[in-house]
Amino acid sequence: MKTRSYMSLIAVVLTLFGATATNAAGLLTPKGQSGSLDIRDHNVKVVVDDGYVITEIDQVFINAGGNDVEAIYSFPVPSHAAVAEFTYWIDGNPVTGEVLKKQEARDLYESEKAAGRDTALAEKDEYRSFDISVYPVRANSDVRVRLVYVQSASTDTGIGRYVYPLEEGGVDEERSAFWDVRDTVTGNFSFDLELKSSYPVDAIRLPEQPNAALTQLDAGHWTVGLHAVGSTPASEEFAEQVAALESGAAPAPATRPSGVTNLDKDIVVYWRHAPGLPGSVDLVTHKPDASGRGTFMLTFTPGDDLPLIEDGRDWVFVLDVSGSMQGKFATLADGVQQALGKLNPNDRFRIFTFSDSARELSTGFVTASVENVAYYTQVVGRLRSEGGTNLYAGLRAGIDSLDSDRTSGIALVTDGVANVGVTEKKEFLKLMGEHDIRLFTFIMGNSANRPLLEAMTDVSNGFAMETSNSDDIAGQLIQATAKIRHAALHDVSLTIDGLKVADLTPESIGSLYHGEQLQVLGHYWGDREAKIRLTGKIAGTEVVYKTAFAFPVQSDLNPELERIWAYATIENLQAKMDYFGADEDTEDAITDLATEYGLVTDYTSMIVVREEVFAAQGIDRTNRDRVATERAAQQARSTQAPQNRRADQQQPMYTKKRPSTGGGGSGGGAVGLPMVLLLAGLLLLRRRKLTPI
Repeated sequence: MKTRSYMSLIAVVLTLFGATATNAAGLLTPKGQSGSLDIRDHNVKVVVDDGYVITEIDQVFINAGGNDVEAIYSFPVPSHAAVAEFTYWIDGNPVTGEVLKKQEARDLYESEKAAGRDTALAEKDEYRSFDISVYPVRANSDVRVRLVYVQSASTDTGIGRYVYPLEEGGVDEERSAFWDVRDTVTGNFSFDLELKSSYPVDAIRLPEQPNAALTQLDAGHWTVGLHAVGSTPASEEFAEQVAALESGAAPAPATRPSGVTNLDKDIVVYWRHAPGLPGSVDLVTHKPDASGRGTFMLTFTPGDDLPLIEDGRDWVFVLDVSGSMQGKFATLADGVQQALGKLNPNDRFRIFTFSDSARELSTGFVTASVENVAYYTQVVGRLRSEGGTNLYAGLRAGIDSLDSDRTSGIALVTDGVANVGVTEKKEFLKLMGEHDIRLFTFIMGNSANRPLLEAMTDVSNGFAMETSNSDDIAGQLIQATAKIRHAALHDVSLTIDGLKVADLTPESIGSLYHGEQLQVLGHYWGDREAKIRLTGKIAGTEVVYKTAFAFPVQSDLNPELERIWAYATIENLQAKMDYFGADEDTEDAITDLATEYGLVTDYTSMIVVREEVFAAQGIDRTNRDRVATERAAQQARSTQAPQNRRADQQQPMYTKKRPSTGGGGSGGGAVGLPMVLLLAGLLLLRRRKLTPI
């Protein structure tokens, strides 16, 4: 494609994005009722540090009216994120919340609210949103809250991705019918991200934020700053960096953006590792007691040894055109058009759509000729979104269309909010389990039914990728095409000998595709050398990867790993209930893990009350103590340069370099247009089976 064509495509995509109406994060106000509440300040601080991410949101709500009111703030659930801290300032002092069973927390909140005492509550609305309730916001006064969540982080084909979700997604019709959302920040808005990688990073990009200030401090150490006019940075560290730059110590940062005051657009950050890096195994641990139990995260980044597949393949596109896709459909249509153009001439494809029912756009399988691709590109471009979501009918039609004599894949593009026909999750899993077919799912929007879509994908040994309107699904589908054009590593199994380990998650791995990382969490005891063995099959032939290294006897700088492990285990338990049916013992196990590790889940919430009320209610302050430990570790890490996490240097597990989007050379030069497009488009947040991201 020529440069002019690239630029035309970008212009079209940006125009479509700019014209899209969105549902935003913000304060909820009942329909028809004017409110006096505003979001005065919204400051976000993110640290991405080799393996996991910490996101801290500090907000101030202001009440300009004459009566005390309740503030309810809602924002989309970040992908597989575990809420680790909810703090509410009472009488000018921060009070950290504790986790209780969901109904117990709600009852205590309502009791304190009825008594007129200060209280706050953080709840999860299934996969849709985190909701923060605060009472009271007193007349002509303000309140301050802080929410912190943790996620694991991975890269795909050398690209990392972080999303701060703000676009709500528009899938909860009941909520939309009752609430208006006030999404404007009237005072300060800031978004500050620090990236610390033990591997060189040669480019960072924020596709929808061209005025973000990007600063490279070292080979794998960057900062990103995004501030509204008149706002102040969220951290002193960033302020010092800006001062140094403005004094002439380094090139001045880009102009600070203006008008970043609406919480209606996701902030997406990509980073690209330098090309030519080795395949590797990285280890992060937390083991404060040398004689006790530790928690570990192993990250496997395979070498590029999955061969290209030359045979023709059949592709079935199953596209959601229901009403809930409004605002996301232009992204979908553009991506499918681009993906069709990337098929090989000996490939075939069919296209199905679904809303209230399913229908086929194509006339059976058609070859991926230039003429057929051009024709169906126009057909897809004319589609419009309307009606309900009969996801089951769409999948059923796609599966029934397959030719058993050809290698096939189904590309499902949807938000997964099934509300017509079959809607039970167990029925979808049963459908996928009955057929030997790889499902490749593209999850549209923050409020998509990720638990359903990822579970179906896992059962089929395919993969799922998530997208935002601040991404470009075209790059996503093109990346998926590249994955499927390479052989996959199937029937993957991991064994760890020589060291006592337990509680591994995921329990089963399934398949690894071209460019993917594998993250495994678990517990360990001692400091003996661990013998790591990863096996799988490529085109039916068994392959074995081996290495050996010692786990540290003591390490105390990554306490957040305990929460990440616990949340991954909770998701594993939930997945089992989805497949085999709910049972009281499993629900109790989830609740026990959530309360022990201070996690907001479908069964638990985080409540803040006055200290004397915690004492009177007999609520132990375990989460307050855990937060203090985590903050001390974060402060210690903040003074360190990026750490080398590679564990297999003495005995490398992989002989080849890892797959990369980069070209030859050192990667330190200017980023060419094709790479800029990839950085703008590749969405690589890959959900490994039953692990957090």
